[in-house]
Amino acid sequence: MIALSATAALPPLLAYNQTPATTLYNQLLALASWGLVLWLWARSSPGWRAGLKSPAALALVLLLIAPPTSVIWRSLPLSVALDAGAVIGAGLAVLLVAQGLGNDARPKAGEAFFWGLLIAGLCSVAISVVQVFAPDLADGSWIARYGIAGRAAGNLRQPNHLASLMMWAAVAAVFGTERRGWRAALPVLLLAFVFAVVLSASRTGYGGILMLALWGVLDRRLSRSARLSLLATPVMLGVCWWLMSLWSTESGHAFGAASRLAEGAGSPSRLAILRNAWDLTLANPWLGVGWGEFNFAWSLTPFPDRPIAFFDHTHNLVAQLAVELGLPWASAVLALLAWALWRAWRGAAQADDDAPLRRAALMIVLTIGLHSLLEYPLWYAYFLLPACFALGLALPAASDARPAGSGPWPWLGGLLIAGSLFAVWDYQRIVVIYAPSDDAVPLTRRIASGQASPLFGHQADYAAATSLPPGPNALAAAKRTAFSLIDARLLMHWSRSLEVTGDVEGARFLADRLREFRNPTGDNWFAACTDAASAPAMPQCQPASAVVDWRRLR
Repeated sequence: MIALSATAALPPLLAYNQTPATTLYNQLLALASWGLVLWLWARSSPGWRAGLKSPAALALVLLLIAPPTSVIWRSLPLSVALDAGAVIGAGLAVLLVAQGLGNDARPKAGEAFFWGLLIAGLCSVAISVVQVFAPDLADGSWIARYGIAGRAAGNLRQPNHLASLMMWAAVAAVFGTERRGWRAALPVLLLAFVFAVVLSASRTGYGGILMLALWGVLDRRLSRSARLSLLATPVMLGVCWWLMSLWSTESGHAFGAASRLAEGAGSPSRLAILRNAWDLTLANPWLGVGWGEFNFAWSLTPFPDRPIAFFDHTHNLVAQLAVELGLPWASAVLALLAWALWRAWRGAAQADDDAPLRRAALMIVLTIGLHSLLEYPLWYAYFLLPACFALGLALPAASDARPAGSGPWPWLGGLLIAGSLFAVWDYQRIVVIYAPSDDAVPLTRRIASGQASPLFGHQADYAAATSLPPGPNALAAAKRTAFSLIDARLLMHWSRSLEVTGDVEGARFLADRLREFRNPTGDNWFAACTDAASAPAMPQCQPASAVVDWRRLR
């Protein structure tokens, strides 16, 4: 019980991080913690084999195939594929264990899980208050620093992630107070979580609050007080907004939500990236651009109307799967997930004894599903693994006539724990590249050591591509790191390496892509083109004579 509660609570609360991956340790803690759950709860899940036939499990199996496929038939670096495969495989294991829990273990597991989410939510409310009202107290080790005044991001350092965590905490509060009969506490808890959403200024969070109110309208099995509390959440949102506006006016401090509202209700960049993703999907309808290759394909495809920000995801789960996997594969995954949600919905409506647990678990999945239409939270282990566990609880319990046993889960759990510890050690090769100590070895040696990392070599490749002299080594590094990150600095160095290695047309093509992004980083590089005498000799000053297929640049 304690281990499962801690697994749900601790990963979102970890503030300590090391550059360049600010949430890596949160994800590794999630993987290790859920590995411990697999180890401890394996014998309580006798029906996991039957769960293999469920549509949710089949969907995850189809996704698990995608990363190695891109390594074998595409050019995805192994380190990128290992990261994705580990998280998806862990999600499948967690789903099967949750769905296979016996009738005695399921209520206990569900209650422990929701208590963990509630604890994470309450602690994150306190963290958010510090980040907005007393930011000097955020030390970066216990409470994360956030750079935008008047806006909270929790210890996950992302306002939308904080808002989604608040939605989960709200669902956990409804389940816990209904189960324990502490109904008077629910309005207070919901008010705290809504207040944190206001502090986050997350428009995704506002949509989540409307979903909570809709839950209060539709779920007639909830108590009258719980339904009224849920229906009151939009009112709570308005009251919190008004109070924060008053505070901002009186104190002169920034109110992040008001600034976000001034930006407009929509997000033109998000709409533009969806249009571009659909164009890429139509150009690659059968097999897509490849798992993990959207960033590469989109950044290196001409889009005169592209958003000027660098995007590595489409910010929409449906669009992401379609563009990377192709329409047939993505449709199969989405159809299986839709079937699983339908089974969970229908079962939660018909169930009796475990109906409250299954309805609350379904709400966990639906709220993160809403977020996944606007962001990409399920690419993070601290969201995917709890969502898989909740989906397993929401689905009908799997049964198996064979004798109960621990199955492969203790071994897989041990592997997740050991792998997470290895990843922490392996990551230090990358840390010393970007944050060297006073007695660190020369940069070239640190980069070479980082490139040998089996899990994070692509992050060392970025340093190699942008700091080594232009040439074959820097070019190879640029091609590898481009699958995880492309920015203005990389495009400039990549173009120079292409020029040095004799691919002038490719160098000009990358310079054209950088112009489309209209990024200030490239201004000095393009400024040399104003010199009429030297401009003809500079590849960045002449447009490419033809479109270069992004696949040729891999």
